[in-house]
Amino acid sequence: MSFRWVYAQPEEDESVSSLGEKLGIPGKIARLLAIRGIQTYDDAKYFFRPKIELLHDPFLMKDMEAGAERLALAIRKSERVLVYGDYDVDGTTATSCLYTFLKEFGVDADYYIPHRFKEGYGINPEGISYAEEINASLIVSVDCGITAIEEAKSAKEKGIDLIVCDHHTVGSEIPEAVAVLDPKRPDCNYPFDGLSGAGVGFKLIQATIKKLGLPQTVSHQFLDLVAISIASDIVPIIDENRVLMKAGLSMIHRNPRVGIKALLELIKVKKEEVNTSKIVFSIGPRINAAGRMGDASTAVKLMISETMAEAKSHAYELESVNMKRRDTDSKTMKQAMAQLDKEFDMDETSTIVLYGEDWHLGVIGIVASRLVDLYHRPAIMLSNVDGKVKGSARSVKGFNIYDAIKKCEDLLEQFGGHEFAAGLTLEEDNLTEFRRRMNELAYTDLSENSFEPELTIDAKIDLGEVDMKFWKLLSQFEPFGPGNLRPIFVSEGVRVEGIPTIVGNGHLKMKVRQGDSGVFDTIGFNMHEYLPGVRGGNTFDIAYVLEENNWNGRRTLQLRLKDIHIPD
Repeated sequence: MSFRWVYAQPEEDESVSSLGEKLGIPGKIARLLAIRGIQTYDDAKYFFRPKIELLHDPFLMKDMEAGAERLALAIRKSERVLVYGDYDVDGTTATSCLYTFLKEFGVDADYYIPHRFKEGYGINPEGISYAEEINASLIVSVDCGITAIEEAKSAKEKGIDLIVCDHHTVGSEIPEAVAVLDPKRPDCNYPFDGLSGAGVGFKLIQATIKKLGLPQTVSHQFLDLVAISIASDIVPIIDENRVLMKAGLSMIHRNPRVGIKALLELIKVKKEEVNTSKIVFSIGPRINAAGRMGDASTAVKLMISETMAEAKSHAYELESVNMKRRDTDSKTMKQAMAQLDKEFDMDETSTIVLYGEDWHLGVIGIVASRLVDLYHRPAIMLSNVDGKVKGSARSVKGFNIYDAIKKCEDLLEQFGGHEFAAGLTLEEDNLTEFRRRMNELAYTDLSENSFEPELTIDAKIDLGEVDMKFWKLLSQFEPFGPGNLRPIFVSEGVRVEGIPTIVGNGHLKMKVRQGDSGVFDTIGFNMHEYLPGVRGGNTFDIAYVLEENNWNGRRTLQLRLKDIHIPD
């Protein structure tokens, strides 16, 4: 698939030369900073040196005073506390943070993760009843709770206090609780609203530690879990998240908790090599697998493990569940593609809405994301659960899938989500009309260009500019992620040196040079179709990211292709 290249532009062109002069860096590096909104020396200092001391005061968050005071009281009085989480990576890491924190202070703590299929997302009556059964006097929700209006009332009626820690969009009403901590609250003046669910939980830990008169270093033991939550939940890695991510990765590199160590050993990932990408594609999916297949408690058990033997047992169990998840994922993808080929004309389809009665609810969101990547259209995957049609929606830039689904709410029983992802429930009788309306909405809202995938280019550079000095500066942009994606460069008029080949499962491998530049190893994953076009001495343009290879102590730079434009 070829992309339309769109060049990112800094808000103010003059900031590029100004930054370059102040920092003594090449213009191309200064441009990358300007594109990321960095305009001053102080901005650059914060970006390149995101120290833990730069974290915001947790008490700037609305209700934090009351929340920290109540949790500190529970610790002092050794109350029974229930940590109520969610079944995804963010929810299980947040649960593990709060639970471990409370246990370390001798609190009689327990945790509750709802079953994805039996209970669904968020605080529910079953969870409140469990808190009552164990005689909990306080529930602390993490990564959920902002919409739990009736559940909060139920907890209060049962004499159970509630602290909500959430980061999702706030509705028209806020739960009645001791504290509702959510930086997205309209009445909250916290300086950064992009925290993960575990990030909000971490701020509560910070504030509680202060109430207990202890040093902030006590909270730093949870930074590895917070980093995993930030990367996995795809929140922007800017501002406070950049500080937390940097510090969390540093902790993983030095001394990760025993559960993470056991998982890394099992999947043969060196702790020193863990970065955002490794978390997103290797660590996160395994932690997530437990919740996707039903019961997320195994993920929590891994992260709160105290011995290596215990951790290894849970890591193996997670790996087994993940293998099952991958197999189910693969089968569902094949069935979805077959349904598309048989029932849909892609020239007439603006939104892909697929229904498979037996599809596993835990993997359809992943498949929907793959369909978006393949066809660059909004995609909704639906399955039947206990007689109800339930599903996951994913979208493309320029089409707010939540708003579109909301316009169909007369056909739905339940829905929720945000611009790029949503969940929904409807009766099977409404499926045909829902599919028609969603297709119509996307056709109306999206332009022709919207169906053509875009690739955002940071800068056009000559390969002659790429050396270890350039790489050293570029590597300081890490950690990468939303809000600070790995820079994509374009080099024009390159040609192959030697013979290009296909390796592995359809990967294009070759050496390229541009004019008098050095020769660069180049790899294009799943880009075998470009082989004929790059042969025979032709020149072509490449879009790529830079990577470092370290083999037997020898460091070299490699180009990982994102796209190739071959002249007609």
